[in-house]
Amino acid sequence: MRPIPFAVRVFTLPDMFAGKMHAVLARGWKSRMKGRGWDDLVWFAAYHPELRLAHLEQRMRQTGHWTGPAPLTEDDLHHLLVQRIEKVNIEQIKQEVEPFVKDPASLAVWSKNFFLDIASRIKIV
Repeated sequence: MRPIPFAVRVFTLPDMFAGKMHAVLARGWKSRMKGRGWDDLVWFAAYHPELRLAHLEQRMRQTGHWTGPAPLTEDDLHHLLVQRIEKVNIEQIKQEVEPFVKDPASLAVWSKNFFLDIASRIKIV
């Protein structure tokens, strides 16, 4: 059998973090937010805190969550994330993500202040 050439799209960790951040900022059903996205936010901020802002902007433009003519800035991202953190139902996202975490007791620290602290650890590239 001969090899078959094909293209594979790959993402760097900062691009992947941008995708996860898009999930936190843009996804949800009515007022319900997805707990898995918040868990991913915690993981990336702890282990790979660099986020490619241009990639996040493109994803947000594709879904209509960033529509202005100006580029998305670090201040814009911070403002959007703080707004989202203020709206999140902490108990609901904990319940949703609990079946997927090895140690559910680790979710005890989840609070709005915890996520504000996590947000401050993000490094923009």
